[in-house]
Amino acid sequence: MWLSRGCVKAAASSVSRRLPRALHSRRKKSHATEAVEAFMPEAAGFQGVQDRTGLHEFSVTHKENFWAAVARRRLDWISPFRGVLDCDMERGKVSWFQGGQLNVSVNCLDRHARSSPEKVALIWERDEPGSEVKVTYRQLLEMTCRAGNLLRRHGVKKGDCVTIYMPPCPLAVASMLACARVGAAHNVVFAGFSAEALAERIRDACSSTVITVNESVRGGKVTRLKATVDEAVRSCPTVRQVFVAMRTDAPVTMTPKDVAMEEEMMLEDVVCEPAAMDSEDVLFLLYTSGSTGKPKGLVHTQAGYLLYTSLTHKYVFDYHDGDVFGCVADIGWITGHSYAVYGPLANGGTTVLFESTPIYPDPGRYWEMVERLRINQFYGAPTAIRLLLKYGDQWWASPSIRRHGSGTTPWWETDAVLWWTPGGKQGRVVSSDDASGALCLAHPWPGMARSIHNDHQRFVDTYFKTYPGYFFTGDGAHRSKDGYYQITGRLDDVINVSGHRIGTAEIEDVVNHCSAVAESAVIGCSHHIKGQGVYAFVVLKQDAQEADLASQINSSVSNKIAKYACPDHIQFVQRLPKTRSGKIMRRVLRKVVERDLDGLGDLSTLDDPAAVQEIIQGHRDLCAKQQEQQQP
Repeated sequence: MWLSRGCVKAAASSVSRRLPRALHSRRKKSHATEAVEAFMPEAAGFQGVQDRTGLHEFSVTHKENFWAAVARRRLDWISPFRGVLDCDMERGKVSWFQGGQLNVSVNCLDRHARSSPEKVALIWERDEPGSEVKVTYRQLLEMTCRAGNLLRRHGVKKGDCVTIYMPPCPLAVASMLACARVGAAHNVVFAGFSAEALAERIRDACSSTVITVNESVRGGKVTRLKATVDEAVRSCPTVRQVFVAMRTDAPVTMTPKDVAMEEEMMLEDVVCEPAAMDSEDVLFLLYTSGSTGKPKGLVHTQAGYLLYTSLTHKYVFDYHDGDVFGCVADIGWITGHSYAVYGPLANGGTTVLFESTPIYPDPGRYWEMVERLRINQFYGAPTAIRLLLKYGDQWWASPSIRRHGSGTTPWWETDAVLWWTPGGKQGRVVSSDDASGALCLAHPWPGMARSIHNDHQRFVDTYFKTYPGYFFTGDGAHRSKDGYYQITGRLDDVINVSGHRIGTAEIEDVVNHCSAVAESAVIGCSHHIKGQGVYAFVVLKQDAQEADLASQINSSVSNKIAKYACPDHIQFVQRLPKTRSGKIMRRVLRKVVERDLDGLGDLSTLDDPAAVQEIIQGHRDLCAKQQEQQQP
């Protein structure tokens, strides 16, 4: 019903070749002289602020005044907040807008449905090109209210957690907002995880309710999601009910726990009383992929998260009323939560839900969609953009894009600090420019996670213990002489070659600059002399030839970094193992190189698991070839 087409009426910046970790942040702002209140109306009340440079300084030196003013203007409150910030970075305790009450769904829907009921809120870009569905704010509010009333009728109450296992679609967004409306937290699980991974997240969240669809459609392929849920809930004794919607016409076997969601929603009223939620009540849990160890459920709360996504969507992406905003991340990831759902809807914007893949039915899918939907801002994963480099420039044709963003987990930091850690010592703050170190944040921000569900000590140990008093991002960074930050890669992605420590991202950057290379992934490997060697997996652009490329790559790495950083092994592959969000699964590559095929783990999150078998066979062939060359 809500998932079929007929049921609903129907960037200026360039992409850096260092996309693996090239999230650039500017610390020193331009001295723009235009009236600052035209840029940010809240700034009219900031004493002494006359331009953007002054606005930036005010936000850092008077952060509580800054965030209070922004919160009062940008959010509709049921009860005003009394305090702004209560923070203890040593213990990982952060609280924003104490005493305030609001409802997130009201902020995302009701106020816009009152002022512009027929404005398009969502454009669902279905897997089938040219079959998009448009949903207005009035329609989305009605859908959300029906879903909220259905949840309430089935016993879902404030403080519960509902697991949502759905692809990007209007009903998935309405389900998220329905949870927010009745006061339940939501736990959106990426609709590509296996039954085991899904069950693990359901159990940790203690969910009694699951929402899913019969099947998902992506890249022309159909996946039976309901069957995965059936398998998962067998090991989840807390689950009382499963709401099932229909994405395709394929029949589905219903169990005693199952509820036909769309049919039952039609029995509900289009008005649903919103719950009054405290600022620090839980809005949602979002679990990590779990590629190593137990997945951790990051806890995000109501007011601070909504305010931060609203503000960053508006100013980082330069969103203006009437724009069409296209974030192609899946709603199962934090980027999809923030910039496909909450940020755009809080601003009364028009946002795109992308169901397909960047290369279906051809590598021009993104850009054909951009032109057809007239998307003004496009936000995608660096790995997806690198994938498209493989197919050449002939597919690119997107003059409508005013701003193109590309990044992984965004920090959008306002006050970043670099730490230098020599020889295992605690380290020191690096205050100079043209320096490198560990990227830490000196001040809390409203949108940061508050804890790890059921394990706050793990939260403290992961983010606050390494550098006491600072939030540790886990990334390394370089601050240029002009004050720009460049993220250089995860600090745990470091290879120690004969005593020389070097980040894999630095090597990948050089390899990717070779004209025939589309993308690469570098890992460490055992070496009988150096301790660790360098193993590079390289994807070539179409029509590129492997001949002499290995020597060209090594020559480039030697000239631009050092001879010790040259790859000891270069394996040319057709594709890299990636999740559907575009993350390269280096864990899988390490296991292949270590010949630990029994330790590959859960591959269900991969976009194409067949890539792993190709890499395994390629690794065997490369090893055999090297052994043959070593024989006298």
